[in-house]
Amino acid sequence: MNEVKGSAGLPQTLVFRLGTLGAVIGDRFAERIEPYDLKPKHVGLLTALGQDSFASQQDLAARLGVAPSLVVSLADHLESLGAVQRVRGPDDRRRQVLTLTERGHQLLGDCAAEARALDTEITAHLSADQRDALLEALGGLAARAGLPTN
Repeated sequence: MNEVKGSAGLPQTLVFRLGTLGAVIGDRFAERIEPYDLKPKHVGLLTALGQDSFASQQDLAARLGVAPSLVVSLADHLESLGAVQRVRGPDDRRRQVLTLTERGHQLLGDCAAEARALDTEITAHLSADQRDALLEALGGLAARAGLPTN
């Protein structure tokens, strides 16, 4: 049996490459959205809200796999930016439901434009076929992990 010592071979693993690239690209995306007073977690919440007409903070926490207190903190900041509003649930007045405002939709569009621009930068050296293959492969991995793919 081949025994690998230390980090030998680790940089060639998909896990290492995706993790490292994800961290680097995540930092670059964070820099791009900083002027909007947003962090990637805020954009994640905006994205989740953009997929539904409204969602309770509890439901969002479960869907995003985070603590409800994090959703409350993120929503507080987004509300201060005028991007979300809290309303009482239509079926249960005790529940707080978050909805995107017009400003929230605008911020989500701005962040999508920043992401597309970064996509263009990081894939500039790839052919169209290579880029399509990469998107398809990553889409399959994301779907299998239960992440949004559209």
